[in-house]
Amino acid sequence: MTAFEPLTGRLLVAMPGIGDPRFEHAVILVCAHDPDHAMGLRIDRPAPGLALKGVLTKLDVAAPDRTAATPVLVGGPVERERGFVLHTDDWMVDDSSSPVSEGLALTATREALAAMTDPLAGPRRAVLLLGYAGWGEGQLEEELAENVWLTADADLDLLFDTDFDTKWARALAGIGVDAARLSSQSGRA
Repeated sequence: MTAFEPLTGRLLVAMPGIGDPRFEHAVILVCAHDPDHAMGLRIDRPAPGLALKGVLTKLDVAAPDRTAATPVLVGGPVERERGFVLHTDDWMVDDSSSPVSEGLALTATREALAAMTDPLAGPRRAVLLLGYAGWGEGQLEEELAENVWLTADADLDLLFDTDFDTKWARALAGIGVDAARLSSQSGRA
């Protein structure tokens, strides 16, 4: 049996033919991982027809006009009404912000939403995600053993840019894999 290696702060990059349309071409940041569970946020899928301004307005949080073009992402299929603000760690809230990796944190409060709109006092970079991806005990490790996911280092530019159509291919390129050469077929030699 191998020693447990937490993947917190790393990316999961879906292999072609993952078998679950919710994760086809997914790039997921692992935000928590221990022997009992794993939790991640998909960083490459904007919520159709939803912008930050609409969410802020609905929650009675000041919504500057510039937020009308700021996408909200679908973080995953679990608890899709639950919001998470993924942000740089230059802005943190004691007892509310959880470090994900060096330079990166996660906060799920209204205060974080308000901070996203404040270019002076808020985090340098931030994105709102609704829902998350979750795995039970041993589930993620089993999927990794079955080559469902590749792992990669998280890059702040990849995490926060809005070129969603190319994130999967760029995440693969970051680990030396050409997306055009991947097959959805697997086998044994």
